[in-house]
Amino acid sequence: MNQIYQDYLSSSIIRKIDNISLRAKLVVEGFIIGLHKSPYHGFSIEFSEHRPYSFGDEIKHIDWKLLAKTDKLYIKQFEEETNLKSYILFDKSASMNYSSNNNINKFEYAKTLSASLSYLMIRQQDAVGLTTFDDKIDISIAPKSKISHLNVLLNSLHKSKPRGETKLSPLLHSLAESIKKRGLIILISDLLDNPKDVIKGLRHFRYKGHEVIIFHILDSNEISFNFNEMVNFVDLENNESIKTDPRHIKSDYKKVFSGFCETYRLECEKNKIDYVKVNTSDSLDKSLIEYLIKRSRLA
Repeated sequence: MNQIYQDYLSSSIIRKIDNISLRAKLVVEGFIIGLHKSPYHGFSIEFSEHRPYSFGDEIKHIDWKLLAKTDKLYIKQFEEETNLKSYILFDKSASMNYSSNNNINKFEYAKTLSASLSYLMIRQQDAVGLTTFDDKIDISIAPKSKISHLNVLLNSLHKSKPRGETKLSPLLHSLAESIKKRGLIILISDLLDNPKDVIKGLRHFRYKGHEVIIFHILDSNEISFNFNEMVNFVDLENNESIKTDPRHIKSDYKKVFSGFCETYRLECEKNKIDYVKVNTSDSLDKSLIEYLIKRSRLA
């Protein structure tokens, strides 16, 4: 990927941008430039690119609106119109507000990922909806593919604030029953809930015929537990706290947390659910690639 745009995709840059629309535009357009210089160039996606018409090109790919404006024939590249409906399920519980080492917090990272995916999908002419939740559903927006719909989604994400507890299972079961048309379910969450219950909820979507992809959002210190002095750990959802020397529990913590993530990975693999472990220290392009891989399978 072009180094300049790779730098712009870094979490340290993204956290400095307040405007969610600008974030999404910056991430997606920078990502697209990098994508077109990578082995993923062949993904069948509408990027609003054009090239001059050549003899033998199919007439159906001519951009007639551009012809009217320029009096010249251009071909739309990578065009694919579909009826795919995608549903972004966005976890806004209080635990998503965590960050360490001056990283962007999980909530802002997830918000930027949601905005970027929405921006990308609508550019692909796919319909996308948004549901935000903590222990209950906060906002539910039906999927649409119009450009004007993007503003609705981004405005809702911009106004969203982290609060409440994580209670995924009943929400997933409820949404699986309420979403009638089969589509792509994208869950963006730190998954800090009972894995067995969460997987049951996700299996409900699979039973209904949906494709499912999970972005498991984690801070680097949640993974590495890189604390070197006495710390007072506070649960962001219920305010319970424990003060301890992390060096005494680091080995046990990493074993338990690794098992926690591995349970999700294995259960998702077993149920044909795409599981993507995301470190907020990483740039967003990795997550977008995972989406495109899933999307290409549905084309």
